[in-house]
Amino acid sequence: MTTLRFSLPATLLLLAVAGCGWLPTDPRGGVEEITRLPRALSASEVEVIGASNRFAFGLLAQANRPNENLFLSPLSASMALGMTMNGAAGETWNQMRDVLGFGDLSEEEINAAYESLLELLVGLDPSVETAIGNSVWTRQGFPVHADFLAAVRESFDAEVAELDFASPSASGRINGWVRDATKGRIEDIVPAAIPADVVMYLINAIYFKAPWTFRFEPTDTRDAPFHLDDGSTRTVPLMSLRRDIRYFGNDRFEAVDLPYGGSAFSMTIVLPRPDVRVDDLAASLDAATWQDMTGGFRERDIEVFLPRFRMAYERTLNDDLAALGMVDAFDHRADLSRLSPVAGLWISSVRQKSWVEVNEEGTEAAAATVVTVVESAPPAFRADRPFLFFIRERLSGTILFAGKFASPPAG
Repeated sequence: MTTLRFSLPATLLLLAVAGCGWLPTDPRGGVEEITRLPRALSASEVEVIGASNRFAFGLLAQANRPNENLFLSPLSASMALGMTMNGAAGETWNQMRDVLGFGDLSEEEINAAYESLLELLVGLDPSVETAIGNSVWTRQGFPVHADFLAAVRESFDAEVAELDFASPSASGRINGWVRDATKGRIEDIVPAAIPADVVMYLINAIYFKAPWTFRFEPTDTRDAPFHLDDGSTRTVPLMSLRRDIRYFGNDRFEAVDLPYGGSAFSMTIVLPRPDVRVDDLAASLDAATWQDMTGGFRERDIEVFLPRFRMAYERTLNDDLAALGMVDAFDHRADLSRLSPVAGLWISSVRQKSWVEVNEEGTEAAAATVVTVVESAPPAFRADRPFLFFIRERLSGTILFAGKFASPPAG
């Protein structure tokens, strides 16, 4: 029997993934075991799933900050950006495709794979609640290409609505959609007063709630020290479980795969070896290592100790995406000409909010990602320093008055 004590320093590496092939020996509560996908994956679906995972590790490495917690949904970010790609062209589209990891796939293949992945993930395991929603919100009167709207409706099942962004109720409706889609776990994804230059919000929301296949007994939970990388400790409620669990280990880390429900979904927990810092592991983890690990899991008698915790997280992903190669979309170089006939559009922010709770019963998690599209601001003439002024008759050119405003009256 191996004892695996997950007293992780500062950051937990938590990835809920869809996977199949392992048969739990005694799933509780009469949950039906899921041994295979309902259908075979197409070649493009396999490519998109691989792309999503490559994007996940690139985003993890870029977003990670030493000694800080982190919780992201790469899938949510990918879907929000995937919708936006349908409005991009030229080098902007190429950069977005490369960052999302899609290689040489065509837009038609990418959209079709997103569409089938949505159908596959939702409802795969009846004992797991999985909801994925997409929406596009446009400023009233702003022209949008019909082909773009058709693509996001068909491939992403997106709700599309036109709102008066100047109305106080506009943000309330958008935020209300996100709250409903995430069962109240994510709120206020857009500001109460929508900025005047915003023309579109593209939003993805994901909600996940699942019971462990093998639940932790609350009576086994004990307060215990959690060891940080700086050598200090904090007290946490440490859950414990002993049984045959899928395990993998090498010289840099060890990992367990804790299944939910009928085992289609699981939480894979990656624990650095004592001489490896979690931040170094996060920076080095990639799709190839992930494949080796998930393919190398073997059942083993394990005693698992895992903190019970709740975490809320928020991050603007602009810098992370730019570091990965998506640079043109965030400034005047952006080409969003397939989104609208209006020139000068660009992405002002890609922002994600997420939430997770892990306890003895299972896991609840939610995330929402919003891509904000703005139009270039008109040139500004700001007379907030001394200036000259003239009153003239334009047709003859006669100057009637000339003046200088150099000092406003005090008070």
